[in-house]
Amino acid sequence: AKVAHFCSMCGPKFCSMKISHEVREYAAEHGLNGDQEAIMKGMEEQAEKFRQKGSELYQEV
Repeated sequence: AKVAHFCSMCGPKFCSMKISHEVREYAAEHGLNGDQEAIMKGMEEQAEKFRQKGSELYQEV
């Protein structure tokens, strides 16, 4: 029998259940215990990327 790794509502290219699972895996791998901790870690990472790109809101494409 075929096994689908996504729900029939979303489809194979975008599945909210798969995304939720990947987020939980990421949190577990990085030792994040709660939503607030995960949010703060993500914000710190994005802030560092922002600073590395010159702290400009608008980037040339």
